[in-house]
Amino acid sequence: MVLSWSLWAPLAISAANAIELQIDSADSIKQAASTIAYDMMATYTGNNTGDNPGNLPQPYYWWETGAMFMHMVDYNYYTGDPSYNQATIQAMSWQGGTNGEFMPTNQTKDEGNDDQVFWAFATMTAAEFKFPPPPVGYPSWTAMSQAVFNLQAERWDPGTCGGGLRWQIQPYAAGYAYKNIASNGGFFQLAARLARYTGNQTYVDWSEKMWNWIEGSSLYIPNTPQGTRIADGTGVGTNCTEPNTSGVFSYNYGILIGGLAYIYNHTEEKKWLEPLYGILNGTFNIFFHDSSKVIQEVGCEPYNDCSTDGLTFKSFTIRWLVLCAQLVPQTADMIWPYIQASAQGAAGQCSGPDNSNCGYHWLTTTWDGTTGVGQQMSALAAVQANMLLVNDLYAPVTLKTGGTSKSDGTAGTTGNVPSDSTSPWLTKKITTGDKAGAGILTAIILAFTLGGTYWLVSN
Repeated sequence: MVLSWSLWAPLAISAANAIELQIDSADSIKQAASTIAYDMMATYTGNNTGDNPGNLPQPYYWWETGAMFMHMVDYNYYTGDPSYNQATIQAMSWQGGTNGEFMPTNQTKDEGNDDQVFWAFATMTAAEFKFPPPPVGYPSWTAMSQAVFNLQAERWDPGTCGGGLRWQIQPYAAGYAYKNIASNGGFFQLAARLARYTGNQTYVDWSEKMWNWIEGSSLYIPNTPQGTRIADGTGVGTNCTEPNTSGVFSYNYGILIGGLAYIYNHTEEKKWLEPLYGILNGTFNIFFHDSSKVIQEVGCEPYNDCSTDGLTFKSFTIRWLVLCAQLVPQTADMIWPYIQASAQGAAGQCSGPDNSNCGYHWLTTTWDGTTGVGQQMSALAAVQANMLLVNDLYAPVTLKTGGTSKSDGTAGTTGNVPSDSTSPWLTKKITTGDKAGAGILTAIILAFTLGGTYWLVSN
């Protein structure tokens, strides 16, 4: 049914050469989203002869391509435009491989758990939005997501800091001695989404296991005057007692909001609402401008110092806030004024060449002169989300509510296991899940010093 939330300030964006956006008009939203998506996909080279599907050119990192295609699955859901579906299917299948693990040989040396999980977010989104399936010979979108889950469950690390995942996968990689929200929150969200989609209780158990670790860690700082604050990460050298609070990134908040929304929607347990509202308050108070309600990446944007990674963060925060409004309807009236104001700000910055290049400073309608995948991704997320308020769109589906992407709990596990068998990670008691892979625990951990202002997604 059409969502009955009221619209806030349904005004047109007006700026010199900017994209025009009427946030109460489906046609206007679709046209604006189409313009932004076209410019973003024009950067993609993975479908060029001689290039590998699923790659963006420099300076963009591998994980960002996965994030971009997650937004393109969203684009198809919001607009119904199939123009980029084949490129999206090709990219996700190629990078996932026939095991669906998202461990391509050219990435495994410096791949992080957060890098891997962002590709799983893309495939999970494809399952939830009934996206066309991958080619014959590849796992389903759900199975790809489960393959990533199974691999990351094996990396649970009780030997340091009482559990959690390390940032990096390989012991020799810089960042292996760091446990961050992007990796741990990413696993939490993935487990919550698999719990909701498949109905399997063990994914609920893993969601709770990871959430308990996050909530009990130094990274989770509740009851501040601004609401709950989320640190980026912490080093195992101090037993994770010293959080890195020098970098403040909106996506760390968004990734937890998304996970809490999914697990609450599935379990309907009120215990998830208190942390959800705490993080929502922190997000609005820290990252959204007081009077305009427009999002700002406060750790870098005011200083014109956002990295390639940092330019993407608003897109995820917006996406998961919108998801929260869908799955936890009592939060909708709180969330939508910020989304609509940010959409107006984003459209006002889409005033570069041909009105398609979007800047990043949404508090002004004068184009800031920047352009790139992160800017386009963020503007697209803000603009296209408004379709939920003017069109009849379904919530993310499950296997019980119309999902067609088949579950395979054995995905990504080794050995010749029948596809209809139960994964060992889905049968063993949760307490035995504390045993991390022997290779991880016996490897030499390289010490390194946490430095710099930003600890971002692995580059």
